Amino acid sequence: MGRPRTNNTQVNISIPSEWKTQLENLARIYSVEEGKTITFQQLMRRAIKEKFQLED
Repeated sequence: MGRPRTNNTQVNISIPSEWKTQLENLARIYSVEEGKTITFQQLMRRAIKEKFQLED
């Protein structure tokens, strides 16, 4: 049985390693504040969604 289909698309990007480090640190802070684990990828999704006022 395969994975269920979604409307998601995977995008591979390169970012400077310093950005990744900073995003990981921010994700840790948000994780503590929200009481749940947040990855730096989730943090980037949130930022893009908010910046461009996108819907889910």
